[in-house]
Amino acid sequence: MTATTTTTTAATGAVGTAHTRIEGRDKVTGAARYAGEIPFTDLAHGWLALSTIARGRIRSIDSAAVLAMPGVLAVLHHGNAPRVDADYVGMLGRPDPIVEAFQHDRVPFVGWPVALVVAETPEQAREAAEALVVHYDQEPHDVEFSAGRPGTYTPDGDGMRTEKGDLESRLAASTHVVDAEYSTPEEHHSSMEPHAATARWDNGRLDIVDSNQGSTWVADELAKLFSLDPASVRVRSEHVGGAFGSKGLRIHQVFAVMAATALDRPVRVVMTRRQMFSLVGYRSPTTQRVRLGAEPDGRLLAFDHQAQSLSSTVHEFVEESAGFGRSMYAADAHHTVNRVVRLDVPTPTWVRAPGEAPGSFAVESALDELAEKCGLDPIALRTRNEPDVGPVSGLPFSSRNLLACFDEGARRFGWADRDPRPGLRREGRWLLGTGTAAATFPVLVAPSTASVTAEADGTYTVRITAADIGTGARTALTLIAADALEVTTDRVRVHIGDSDFGPAMIAGGSMGTRSWGWAITLAARELREKLVPGGDIPPEGITARSDTSEAIGALSQKERHAFGAQFAEVAVDVTTGEVRVRRMLGIFAAGRIVNPLTARSQLIGGMTWGLSMALHEEAVRDAASGGLVGPDLAGYHIATHADVPHVEADWVADPDADDPVGIKGVGEIGIVGAAAAVANAVWHATGVRHRSLPIRPDRVLLAGTAARA
Repeated sequence: MTATTTTTTAATGAVGTAHTRIEGRDKVTGAARYAGEIPFTDLAHGWLALSTIARGRIRSIDSAAVLAMPGVLAVLHHGNAPRVDADYVGMLGRPDPIVEAFQHDRVPFVGWPVALVVAETPEQAREAAEALVVHYDQEPHDVEFSAGRPGTYTPDGDGMRTEKGDLESRLAASTHVVDAEYSTPEEHHSSMEPHAATARWDNGRLDIVDSNQGSTWVADELAKLFSLDPASVRVRSEHVGGAFGSKGLRIHQVFAVMAATALDRPVRVVMTRRQMFSLVGYRSPTTQRVRLGAEPDGRLLAFDHQAQSLSSTVHEFVEESAGFGRSMYAADAHHTVNRVVRLDVPTPTWVRAPGEAPGSFAVESALDELAEKCGLDPIALRTRNEPDVGPVSGLPFSSRNLLACFDEGARRFGWADRDPRPGLRREGRWLLGTGTAAATFPVLVAPSTASVTAEADGTYTVRITAADIGTGARTALTLIAADALEVTTDRVRVHIGDSDFGPAMIAGGSMGTRSWGWAITLAARELREKLVPGGDIPPEGITARSDTSEAIGALSQKERHAFGAQFAEVAVDVTTGEVRVRRMLGIFAAGRIVNPLTARSQLIGGMTWGLSMALHEEAVRDAASGGLVGPDLAGYHIATHADVPHVEADWVADPDADDPVGIKGVGEIGIVGAAAAVANAVWHATGVRHRSLPIRPDRVLLAGTAARA
């Protein structure tokens, strides 16, 4: 091959323009293959067998009969599985001990993995797993969650408790006081693509094809768990059909590696929908007490938010709901605390906007109640308590455009025409109401690496271990790279989802695109410095690599947040108790919007999930068995198209000056405050306040009966 002369074509500014997904055609035509679809020669299939008791020990496993079934290759369990070492600290802390499921005979909850049956086909593996007989020594279990129950404690660590000012004295001095308890139920991710992983050994190197939120993350954890050289583990995850916090290191990857090691052939493990309800985490139920004290004009003197969640007996995970208000409203006394109780249940995990989603329901509902007591418009009350600096930290805000969101949202929603009195608007059997709520989510960023190569054919190749979990990240990164290189998007190829590309942040916490975009921008700048105008590019290309650790470490301390204003209109059937959301509007200040097409989709998706949280989603745990009632999409209700007639999402200008592209993040904030806006609209329609989600028809009817009594 001969060298090629480099040329550049000035781009018109790709960032900020709508762009269809780079991989969109492949996805809708089926050319894009997901983790459970990629073929391998000599592939075997593993099927999980889960415990049917909530607490106890495995006495014995009758595997002989199963091993004699057609196609069955192995039955792995605590008596014969390869050993692992989970005594390590990974990217996000210590691993959930579920990764040690086959290392001992203990059972800490219903759905704990007790065996993996491996067979030639998935059908044979499933039949054998369902035929496997496991004998237990059962012990009494406790799955009952309630406010302030025995065993509740405040965990150690940052963010669990904050205290500023004398809370009780400021409450006593308040003219208007709200003291109310709110609750949210157990909620599940329910991503469209199930959790799937294929493991194989390739010339002494462990190769995993997976569905995850960060291939570097999973590769690093597996290397530590199996005591392997990190360079000998490769994890690939090109296409991911939803994650929302659930797709990190999970037990199916571990078992696939164990089986591939034991059998010396590729093994695939795919979870069923029912298995996902116990094995991939969920949002803990919460009970929350909010106390607000205000002067006659609505200025807050006291803000107190006490939140309680649950975790398993084997691992501590805290749904930090009390964190929501720490950046939102100024008050003389500002106290927050997160508490947790350990029960015989699976371990919860991150679910879209962890902490902020349930926390915003409680705080924004309480603000609405305070507005009623003060005789103020809900937006006017929030405006009156707008802080100049972080209410708890005292740090300056990088930017804070919450009021701009409310101004634009109120104008577009027609808020000024709203009669504040509840229960007055009616259309036949439907009572109508409108509600609003504020939203916020922290702006986060983490060190990442990237490489950019100028190719001999005049194109540019970007390699970064990013994860596109359905958000359009691959497309957004293409736009960022094109602008950083000052070329058109058709000359940029972005490759993601391969741990061989080097360490990078996971897709989570709305920090993926910000972290990856920063790394790509720095690498592109360095590459442009290497390129000589009119110079030759050798056949192997010219590559520049970045590491953002130093740049991110140099960031000054500030309160960095995205903000938003949520609006909802509902209709409540007085005869059946049914609540219908007629329209929703969300206006957000979420940094520079890289791709308006996919960003709007993300925001609308979050708002839809908030609607679903308000009216539908509720996993119910049976106290007798310790398991869930109806752990599938027939028993666990979610919003569908018929429930979402008209949802709009838009934004105000809000670039982050501390980010090279101006990004903040849009993945999480769409759900924050959405449930509260719906709940506040239900109060406006009926005059009855609902402090427990979901707002089911039976609860509406019962509350209406109680109010009339």
